[in-house]
Amino acid sequence: MLTLPPLSLYIHIPWCVRKCPYCDFNSHAVNGEIPQQRYIDALMRDLEQELAGIQGREIGTIFIGGGTPSLFDAAGINQILTGIAARTHISADAEITMEANPGTFEQERFAGFREAGVNRLSIGIQSFDSARLQQLGRIHNRNDALHAAGKAREIGFDNFNLDLMHGLPGQSPEAALADLQQAIELKPTHLSWYQLTIEPNTEFFSKPPELPEDEALWAIQEQGQALLETHGYHQYEISAYSQPGRQSRHNLNYWQFGDYLGIGAGAHGKISWPEQNRINRRWKQRQPKAYMDALNPLSGEQDISPEERPFEFMMNALRLTAGVEAELFSLRTGLSLASIAPMVERSRNLGLLETDAGVLAPSPRGRLFLNDLLEQFLD
Repeated sequence: MLTLPPLSLYIHIPWCVRKCPYCDFNSHAVNGEIPQQRYIDALMRDLEQELAGIQGREIGTIFIGGGTPSLFDAAGINQILTGIAARTHISADAEITMEANPGTFEQERFAGFREAGVNRLSIGIQSFDSARLQQLGRIHNRNDALHAAGKAREIGFDNFNLDLMHGLPGQSPEAALADLQQAIELKPTHLSWYQLTIEPNTEFFSKPPELPEDEALWAIQEQGQALLETHGYHQYEISAYSQPGRQSRHNLNYWQFGDYLGIGAGAHGKISWPEQNRINRRWKQRQPKAYMDALNPLSGEQDISPEERPFEFMMNALRLTAGVEAELFSLRTGLSLASIAPMVERSRNLGLLETDAGVLAPSPRGRLFLNDLLEQFLD
């Protein structure tokens, strides 16, 4: 039977100083002054039209992403969080994360973000090599990256993530592991460590850089995971590593097929309606101007049909190295475990899924061939 899962809130702030050549997110280079107040007004209008989806729940996590949200000043972030608190019930122990660049300009605002109510930062380092950063179109340098973590800790962020990429153009395995070692030495509570991929509709897609060979990428991944484990960072998701008890609660809710409201240009949401046996996805106008101009910024919505739910659930849950308890499938999809028994049995026979009946978890082989595993849940 479909039940109401925990609820999160995602807020999208779409502006960046410059569009990075690898980025396929809904982000837009700043052209003149950011219309901060006008955008905040639009966010609140958007939220008010989403309130029915709350269905009496507390908001357990908030994530302010982008773009570069730290281009907004602290007063603006405070206004957003205050506006949310006036319209919803935010859990007393809510995890409130904000993405931030490590540039000096943004670092000066960290204290204000903390005072506004942000209690977790996610800092987009990407690399500590200034030459690699320039290739990636980043506007910070090595020193900015090194100082950002110290600055965050100094002003009271005892929980923060560093975003780091590997497999960069011209990057040797030794350089990639040196980057990772440097990140570990800054002692973040969480590390997002992932391989650069070339995505459609990016500058790198139209002008592909020369990336390391597969053999080098495999060596980086294997040695990097061992290094992280040695230093107490446990891999709990494909590209997420944390100290004990410091997993991203917001992202865990996504991967456990929880519900989330999405407000902001291009934001997506997913809401369950148990009485109607419905799971609904909604998305907003992508262009910032169209979003701010709209009285109702909803761009589209679609129900996830019962036939689509097994794949949708597994596409999230099987990203987790430990998977999920099997009973969560029924609670989050409204379908019985018996309805996917042939898919589960086939996956186990292929050695892609753990054999413990109490969990739905990828085997070590399944983690290596995740797409093959997910294909078993398509029919």
